[in-house]
This record gives sequence, C-alpha cells and structure tokens, in this order.
Amino acid sequence: MADDRDLIAALDIGSSKVSALICEKDDEGNLRVLGTGQRESRGVKRGAIVDMDLSEVAVREAVDLAERMSGVTIDDVWASFAAGGLTSDLVEVDVELGGHPVEQGDIERLLAAGREATDREDQVTLHAHPALYTIDGVQGVKNPLGLHADRLGVDIHVIAADEAPLKNVDFAIRSAHLGVGAIIAAPAASAHACLSEDERDLGVALVELGADITNVSLHAGGMLVGLHTIPIGARDVSEDIAMAFGVPRRDAERMKCYYGSAMQSPRDNAEMIDALVGEGQEPVRITRAQLVNVIRQRIEEISGLVDGALKDMGFSGPVGRQVVITGGGADLKNMADYMQGVLGRNVRVGRPKGLPGLPEAMQGPGFSTLVGLARLAARDRSDVRDLALGALEEQRKGGLLARLVRVLRQGS
Repeated sequence: MADDRDLIAALDIGSSKVSALICEKDDEGNLRVLGTGQRESRGVKRGAIVDMDLSEVAVREAVDLAERMSGVTIDDVWASFAAGGLTSDLVEVDVELGGHPVEQGDIERLLAAGREATDREDQVTLHAHPALYTIDGVQGVKNPLGLHADRLGVDIHVIAADEAPLKNVDFAIRSAHLGVGAIIAAPAASAHACLSEDERDLGVALVELGADITNVSLHAGGMLVGLHTIPIGARDVSEDIAMAFGVPRRDAERMKCYYGSAMQSPRDNAEMIDALVGEGQEPVRITRAQLVNVIRQRIEEISGLVDGALKDMGFSGPVGRQVVITGGGADLKNMADYMQGVLGRNVRVGRPKGLPGLPEAMQGPGFSTLVGLARLAARDRSDVRDLALGALEEQRKGGLLARLVRVLRQGS
C-alpha cells in the first residue's frame, strides 16, 4: 500500500456488480471502513470474465470511487473468484516413521509427500488448508511433535479453480494498474462474513445466491469441506419476468425487488402492479399473484438443485440441520422461509457482520463476499496463508509447499 497506515482493500467482481472496500486496521486488529465503491458489472457472465475491456473499466471505476471516498491510494487488492470450475476435495497424506518420535523434519517430509497430491491438472490451487494430524490411524491430533508413531498423516483440504478464468480475473485487475494480494474462492470469503465460529465448527451449509451462479458449500471443523456450483442465479428470475411480461430487464429487476416474493399470499390476487412494457407505451397491469407465480417457477428449480447438491455432499443427520443463505438473491422476500420448507432444515439469511463505517447499503447479504475478503485480509498474514495462496506467479513458483510447511510449523 502507498499509505503508511495498515490499509486493506477488497474487490468483489460479481456478475451483477463490481464492489470495492478500503479499510484500516488498528493496532488491536480491528477494522474501520474508510471508503467504498460500486459499479455495474459488465463483461462478466456466470461469474467468468467474457469481455476484458469492460471488466477492467468496472474494476478501475469501483476502486477509484473507494479511493476518492477514503482519501487514500491503494496498490493491491484481495479479490474474489466465484466462477464455475471451483472444486473441493480432501487429500490424505502420510509417511512411515518406524516408531520414532515425531520431529520437525518428519512434518516437512509429510508435506513434501503431499506436494504432488495437491497438484491439479489444468487447475490452480487457491486454498490448501491442513487439518489435524493423524497418528497411527488416530485422528484429531493437534501437536504430534515428540509422540512415537509408526505412521504420521495429515488431511489437506484443497480448493482449486480452472486456470483460464482465474487468469482472466488476475489480468483484469492488473490491467487496472493494481496488484493482486490474493484471489479467494467466494464461498470461503463469504463464510468468514456471515457464519459464526460455532456454525463453521459444528457444521453448516452456506448457499450463495448470486446473480448468475449459486454456490453451495459445506463448512465443518472451521473450514470449507465441500463445494458445488449451480449455473443459475437471481438474475435468471429477472430474465423470466422480463420474458413473461415483455418488460425491459431493469424494470423486471425493479418488479422483483419491490413486489416479488418466494411465497404466495392470499392478497396477491387483489394487488395490481404496473408493468412498463416499453418507452411511450401504456403500462400493462398485472396482479402480484401473476408475478409471484413466475418467480416461484425459477425458485423451485434453484431450491431443488440446492437440495440435490446437499444430498450429494452428504449433508444430513445431526450436522445437517442449519442452512444459511446469502448473496443478492437472499434478499428476495420470504426466500429463507421457502427454502426451509423445501430443504426441511432451519434456514436463515446470512448478512455480513457489521464493520464500523460500512454503509447501510452494503450491510445486506449481497456484500458478504466483499466483507469476508476484508476480514480474511485483516487476519495475521502468516495465519491466513493457508487460505489464500496469493497471485498466480507465486503458485507457479512452488509457494504452496513452502506455505503449507509454515502453517504446520505454526500449528505445532
């Protein structure tokens, strides 16, 4: 950063909006918002950049607004990545010890053995989070140093992304004359903004209802342990409204936000809505029931796909009781109640935990990823390296192994 203060900048490049946040971290580790910026996202479809020039302009303008408000200039940002192609799995690595006490060299050898296991063909590793150690099949060991064992193991949770769309995000940011401090999987960032520590530890499902993509992630033991991407989002609801009533997209979005709901009401048949079908034309009057019926069809599809994703990932039983929905789509009226009925689980709307100075307009679920990025960046850099492996060139230089070794050393 160009300022002497401890400044943190977050950038969320979404399908509907590009938003930026600049915060200052005090000596006690607390964050205070200095400036924010937002621009309509252009050149992004289903979470992936499809027009580099338009995306670069949106990034530059959003960051410029945040800089003007804060009165500071930033050099690099922590950015999100939410496109399809995100994968999540657990890598099990172990080494033979022959019964001698565990030494630091054994831990380094363990991670060396896991280097190839964490590589992904045609993908880039975004996060590699070492979980607890395993000693001779006994799991949950926090500190194995000094313990006698025949085999030492560790589970490494890996989140990877397709290389090409990740490169496009990296390039769009650098084209706006900004450095890339880290690129974070959006579900990992959002979890740090709207889930409690108990939820993340005991087990919870997070459903991010974005504009073009719905990401379903499972969190347990304090980390993301499962991930599924659905290429449908809240903007598809607006598109359905536009096509059903012949209204412009902007008016369809307005109708959804002001009059829409995920559940029917007995009063809906009597409430009339003016649908502006075109410039200079007389508005067409429809009932709210007609609008809700169109919305429900798409919401039913999304909810069914979310339910299927949760079942495929084994989200059931005692650890499958709580679901949190976030993202801009979670703002739809009665969305949590509707999904609770479909999923048969407790569902609440996840909003980002407030930051001093955060504008009220950014305190909704649509800004969970942005706030989560700032919170991750504010953590001690050595503590967060297991979550954010930085820019692409660092990953190509073998930074993953070195950082995993450092994380496990600290955990020891």
